[in-house]
Amino acid sequence: MRARRTGKGWVIAVLTLAVLYTVSLYLGARIFLFLAADYAWHEKILALALLLGEAFLVVHGFGYFLNIYRVLTNTGQSGLSPDNVPLLRAYPPIAVVVSSFREPLEVVEDTLICFYNLTYPNKRIFFLDDTRYDLPTWDLEAAAAYRRSIDDLCERIGVNLFRRSWRGAKAGMINDFLAFLDGRAPEGAELRSFDGKGEPGAEKYILVFDADMNPFPDFAEPLVAFMEDNGRLAFIQTPQYYSNFEHNRVARAAGLQQAVFYEYICEGKSMGDAMFCCGTNVIFRRDALRDVGGFDESSVTEDFATSLRFHEKQWSSAYLNKVTAFGLGPEDLGGYFKQQFRWAQGTTGLLRGVLGRMLTRPGSMTLVKWWEYFLSCTHYYVGWVLFITMLCPVLYLFFGLPSYFANPQMYAMFFAPYVLLTVSLFFWTLSQRRYRVSELVNGIVLQAVCFPVYMRASLLGLVGVRGSFGITPKGRSLSLPLVGLWPQVGMALACLAAAVWGLTRLWYEREPAWALLVNSVWCLYHFVVLSSILYFNHPLEVSEAKG
Repeated sequence: MRARRTGKGWVIAVLTLAVLYTVSLYLGARIFLFLAADYAWHEKILALALLLGEAFLVVHGFGYFLNIYRVLTNTGQSGLSPDNVPLLRAYPPIAVVVSSFREPLEVVEDTLICFYNLTYPNKRIFFLDDTRYDLPTWDLEAAAAYRRSIDDLCERIGVNLFRRSWRGAKAGMINDFLAFLDGRAPEGAELRSFDGKGEPGAEKYILVFDADMNPFPDFAEPLVAFMEDNGRLAFIQTPQYYSNFEHNRVARAAGLQQAVFYEYICEGKSMGDAMFCCGTNVIFRRDALRDVGGFDESSVTEDFATSLRFHEKQWSSAYLNKVTAFGLGPEDLGGYFKQQFRWAQGTTGLLRGVLGRMLTRPGSMTLVKWWEYFLSCTHYYVGWVLFITMLCPVLYLFFGLPSYFANPQMYAMFFAPYVLLTVSLFFWTLSQRRYRVSELVNGIVLQAVCFPVYMRASLLGLVGVRGSFGITPKGRSLSLPLVGLWPQVGMALACLAAAVWGLTRLWYEREPAWALLVNSVWCLYHFVVLSSILYFNHPLEVSEAKG
């Protein structure tokens, strides 16, 4: 998905400055309207919520376009690129690991075969079986049969099998494995060696994958070369690419949503030495993991939390924008919501810690890194912003709240340039990476219908509820009952009713014409977006069913 740089740095510089200018004007106008308008206290609360939501979008938009500016004006002297891979003069030993919790056997087999086919000559492959065979909800015979199948699979392919007493989910499993390599075998640890290479322990780097991620044969060589060239690199992250998108609407939209992140955002973070780990398709320096005490087990997004540890200890990180592995995206709304909930709760749960460290130990990281972590920790509060922006036009059309919506001319005067420039710049920059507008819209809409999931997850993360780790279901495409989608369906119906009511008032009352028209259009827009929940709730497309 990576396109060559076009050399139009001056264009992006001018456009970015224009966007920042219009953003400043818009935010200034909104603050003026909020302070100058004369209305009751309950309107003031609603207006403040809307203003804060719009300020959130402005701040995160600024962060996104700042990363775009870094990338498109980069001369090639900073950042990792497939075009500047250092010469690899030796092949230090590496461990290729995957932690799996009761994954489907066919998924595990595909992954282990891809590991076996890696061309790196000095590798050892480890399957970390984190399945809990003692769960009372699992039939004993079925559990025993699954365990035997894993044993047979690892032996047949020649993959080392590691087990231990269960604790701490994925982070705990990998930490126990690292302790085992260091000669500190944890309770219940057991390694069955099927590769005939003796005892492990000399591995310099650890390659970590999810159970459904399949690396290309040449995955390891360029990453090891970069790590060998820079002794302060703690890890290098590579993109996730979903391969099950052809006939699955949710997987396709989720992949395109990921693409926005893995293009300019990750490259920009990497150039600021602020890239965080995404949990899979990543190489770690074992000495760096020792230095920070292993993976952070206090968060369900242990990869993100551990990245903060690395950066606070002055380790560097990087991102290589080259698709080097493919895997399975969520295949229905249930799986997608589960994935997004885990990510949202984990990252927002770290916000208090990040703010606390930023205030008490500001010198432990650069301002750029603090800025990037703040953006990442607050990203999923977008669910509340979406809710507020959907709710306000409905309340105005039915109840006249907030009343300053009745005079939208000044609002539109500053809003229109802001929206046109930011949206145009967003789509234009991604078109340089060969993404079509229709594809990007698909991912944006799927994220929008996830707003109640983000609201709940961010609220729990804010109050400190850790939550539990859960894998994203694979190998299924199920439709959710409509009762399970009541927030999206209910908001869609409210928007439709408000739009009909607003247009009816416009026909009969005439005034305030612009306010009724603009808010009715917004309600119709939100109705269309939210109605896509019905489209995504039937993820398998007809063409596959016919096949």
